[in-house]
Order: sequence, then C-alpha cells, then structure tokens
Amino acid sequence: MNNAEKTIIVRGGGDLATGVLWRLHRVGFRVVCLESPLPTAIRRAVSAAEAVFAGENIVEGLRFVRLDPGTWPTGKDQVPVWIDPEGLWIKRISPDCLIDAIMAKRNLGTSLDMAQRVVALGPGFYAGRDVHCVVETKRGHDLGRVIYNGCAAPNTGIPGVIGGESEKRIVRAPCDGFFSGLKKIGDNVCEGQALGTVNELPVLAKITGIIRGMIHPSVPVHSGMKIGDIDPRTEDGNWKTISDKALSIAGGVLEAILADIPGT
Repeated sequence: MNNAEKTIIVRGGGDLATGVLWRLHRVGFRVVCLESPLPTAIRRAVSAAEAVFAGENIVEGLRFVRLDPGTWPTGKDQVPVWIDPEGLWIKRISPDCLIDAIMAKRNLGTSLDMAQRVVALGPGFYAGRDVHCVVETKRGHDLGRVIYNGCAAPNTGIPGVIGGESEKRIVRAPCDGFFSGLKKIGDNVCEGQALGTVNELPVLAKITGIIRGMIHPSVPVHSGMKIGDIDPRTEDGNWKTISDKALSIAGGVLEAILADIPGT
C-alpha cells in the first residue's frame, strides 16, 4: 500500500501537531486534523487550529481548511480540520494511524485499539500499553526520539530554553477572563511593554523580542494560563514558519508510523 492510500488522523492542531500534519502530507499521506471548538493554540500563525477561527490557514504552502466532519477538500494541497474534540470520527473513519498530538500532558482517552498504529506525543502515555509508540517532545538530546517501550520525559512545568530565555518568554494571564491584544503576532516588543489586557488588567512583556504567538481573543483564559510566547531571537520570519522542534517531532512520528513493530 502506498502512502496516498493510508489515512492518518491527528488529534490536535497546535504548532507541534501542525508540523506533523505538514510533514506527513509532504510525503503523501492522507491526513486530517481533529480539533476543539475553541483551540488554545498559541503559535496560531503556524497552526492548523487557526482554521477553526478563520475558516482556513496557510502554513508553508499547505492550506488547512475547516470543514464539516466527514467532508474532504477538493484541492491537492489542502488538509481538512474537523471540529471533533471527542474523536467520534476516529471509529467512523477507521484510520491506518492515529496520532495523539493534543499535548495535554495526560491521556484523554487514546487507546491501542483506535487504529492499526497509534502514536502519542510527549508525557502521559506508556508505549506498549496505551499506544504503540511515544515521541519525545522535551527539548534536548532526545527530542524527536521514538520510544517503543516506556514513557516520554515527565512534564517539569518549566518551558524549554530559547535564545537563553525560559519562563520569561512565556506570557501568562494575570486573571480569569478574555485576552484583548494591543499587539499582534510578528510584532517586535520591548521588555515592560503592554501586550494587551485580561479583564482590564495589563499583560506586559518580560523580555524584548518578537511575538511568536498569542491566544485567540475568543478563548476563555484563567489566571497563570499561557496566553502568549515571545521569541528573544530577532531573526525576521521565525514566527511564520514551522519550528525546529515541530519538525524534529514530525520526523519521529514518521519513523513511528513506518517502523516494523511486532503485533501491529
């Protein structure tokens, strides 16, 4: 069976999931993204999830289109985004492979019997019991490594280091409510500059850099929740393209799909 005859469902449409969708589509797989009605994706410029809000989103030449579940696009370089947070269409489609890329840091119901090959990203899953394979998502030496027996590194709650910055690059909500932005993704900001408000409380940049992501204003947020990301690196265009991390993880997923695993 060639790749075009295989259907792969990816649960989640954030930036890491989108890197997986993009790479699998590039090598010929038929892919579909399942999302929630209000995705919490931050790097929306490079996320399939943005199609839920805007109707479509083009990421490095690939058009993600929000469609009714069960409907497929007619264009060649298009990927459907279906609103199906419960994964009801997994059983109906009976995919060759299922990728759990929700990034909830815990298993929200994915199991081995959902597809011929089931792969999960990051912590919260045990390869060989919950899923067939787990792909490491923690930055470092093992990023993108495929685990065939065991778990990914546990969630530390500490953001990975980018450009020498970790926690300071993360923008968090000061209270419960909705984020109203004064800046947009791709803008350059200085430390201390106002990025927006949540229920009239100011949200300030902790470092100087480029806004790499911001949560959609229609998504309810809670105190301490990640609502934005500032990249301290000043190279123009980083926010427009799929990250090195996403592509590394996508490479691991490709291995996990094609590897010869006894019993699958």
